Amino acid sequence: MNAVTLDRASHTSFQPAYVHPSSYIDEPCQIGAGTKIWHFCHIMQNCRIGCDCNLGQNVVVSPGVSIGNNVKIQNNVSIYTGCIIEDDVFCGPSMVFTNVINPRSHVPRKNEYKQTLVRRGASLGANCTVICGVTIGQYAMVGAGSVVTRDVPDYAIVTGNPARVRGWMCVCGIKLQFATAVQIEQACSACGKKYLRANNQIVLKEQN
Repeated sequence: MNAVTLDRASHTSFQPAYVHPSSYIDEPCQIGAGTKIWHFCHIMQNCRIGCDCNLGQNVVVSPGVSIGNNVKIQNNVSIYTGCIIEDDVFCGPSMVFTNVINPRSHVPRKNEYKQTLVRRGASLGANCTVICGVTIGQYAMVGAGSVVTRDVPDYAIVTGNPARVRGWMCVCGIKLQFATAVQIEQACSACGKKYLRANNQIVLKEQN
């Protein structure tokens, strides 16, 4: 635990970070209050992990990665250098990021790492792969086993290889049911939030 700097700037639990004895935390890095890091994880140097996160078994976080608050990372996830994960993101079991487009074992490419951004509230399904250099929009949903090769719009549901937009999802995780292809406004059937659609994009309508 000597390698851990606790960040108490923004958290809800007021509990210290917990690191299982089987895990390795390289120095220096920051781990926020209330965060739990479970069995056989490796957190490498210069990472920042926010408050109230949960990292399951066998998670690898490579040098320089930034993870926000209240992020849930399930078992066997690899998060490579160049990744930025905002608050409230869910990373499903065994999903993986990349950071080089054209890897070769005999060609060093550490100066070619590409940035991957996962915006607030996005969910990445089990066994999906996110190719480096893309942005996953806020509250987007990537289906299990999908391969993301291009940017994902806010609130989009994407599935397949390559992943394509199949629908739209509310902040609360319920699919939005637009009745027709030309319908421009829809309210969530669960929470009532209203969304506007235009040019294959969805925006949350401001509530009065």
